[in-house]
Amino acid sequence: MSASAQPGAPKPTLTLFDAVAMIVGLIVGAGIFGTPSIVAGAVESEQLLIAVWIAGGIFSIVGALCYSELATAFPSAGGEYHFLQRAFGPSVAFLYGWARMTVIVAGSIAVFAYLFGDYMSRVINFGPYSSPIWAALVVGVLTIVNYIGIREGKLTQNVFTVLEVSGLVLIIVAGLMLAPAPVAQAAAGADKPWYIGAGIGSAMVFVLFTYGGWNDAAYISAEVRDRERNMVRALLFSIGLVTVLYVLVNFAYLKGLGYDRMVRSDAVAADLLKAVWGTAGEKLISIMIAIAALTSVNGSMIVGARSNYALGRDWPVLGFLGRWDEASGSPRTAMVVQGVIALGLVVFGAIQNAGFKGLVEYSLPVFWGFFMLVGVALFVLRAKEPNVNRPFRVPGYPVVPAIFVAMCGYLLYSSLMYHRTHALVGLGVLAVGAVIMVLARRRPSAQPAPRA
Repeated sequence: MSASAQPGAPKPTLTLFDAVAMIVGLIVGAGIFGTPSIVAGAVESEQLLIAVWIAGGIFSIVGALCYSELATAFPSAGGEYHFLQRAFGPSVAFLYGWARMTVIVAGSIAVFAYLFGDYMSRVINFGPYSSPIWAALVVGVLTIVNYIGIREGKLTQNVFTVLEVSGLVLIIVAGLMLAPAPVAQAAAGADKPWYIGAGIGSAMVFVLFTYGGWNDAAYISAEVRDRERNMVRALLFSIGLVTVLYVLVNFAYLKGLGYDRMVRSDAVAADLLKAVWGTAGEKLISIMIAIAALTSVNGSMIVGARSNYALGRDWPVLGFLGRWDEASGSPRTAMVVQGVIALGLVVFGAIQNAGFKGLVEYSLPVFWGFFMLVGVALFVLRAKEPNVNRPFRVPGYPVVPAIFVAMCGYLLYSSLMYHRTHALVGLGVLAVGAVIMVLARRRPSAQPAPRA
């Protein structure tokens, strides 16, 4: 009996369109409505601005080729967790699973839920705690939707993705065709934003954060129909579409606002639509950004619960996470635990007044460190398991995956240099996970389950 047909295991229910919609929804988040101004200030040139966004798409395609080989050769709901386990053993995999569960995914859910709350509060305001109220509501509602099952979750994602991409198209049309000629602004002096002149390394950190999410396609690899062909096609179609959209959106910002105003904008998309349609445009962009954040929350929930499921399946001490519900086609317990952690982070954010930027800074060094290890895992698994059927092999091996690993190393370095203090938070989270792992190993009944 094949793995996909076994009871209690994921089944191939996602079509190519479902996979593309899910990946596009994971990539296109609220970041594209805010990060372009930071990137523009970091590179200090219109030409370099467009170049780094194109480079971000190219790097993402290189990474997608590496992930396509891993996902088609070793399909698993555990995604990167599964790849790291096969390549480096259970300890590295546990630390990665722990980091995803406690910071990377749950943190992303909380961050984008907060963004949803910030912008929905401009439409319907619940008072001084309006943003966290909206955030808690969206985490709770979408956790319930995905708890019901994968069909409801993927339908929600498809609808959100169509609306989200439509919003980007609206920005492109507004900026390239409808916006009046921008008024030149005098260069600011001491009040210039902190990111001006930060450099290409800092710019690429934010560019690739905005492109982030395509790698999470690995977590649905066991649920995609005809995955030998469709995983590669879904990744390449999705990243190609997003690259075109991102470049056009930046052209729209430049044409509609001008470079100087774009650099100094705190809400570049809102400023653009205000220039075209006044306050009605601001209201419209608020709804659009809320939809973008909503899409990111829902997509992160779908893939995040699956990595938690893989962690619980392999480590009896967290065994309650490793239960797959046949009726819903999803890991319901893992979904609930993920929702509880995200709600906890929402409450923490309300108390500490922590925002989007802070949580991103905490997670980036951890993210790029493990991302680099996944690239190295491709080399390791080629050597350790040479006889495994690989329906797709990375073209240009070993040069192409080596470029991916080197770029991840560069971004790890850049994120550490740029977020030195906040990087310690990520290391602290890993340290807590390491302690739990050591304690679990001391209990004979809690040893990680052997995997084929």
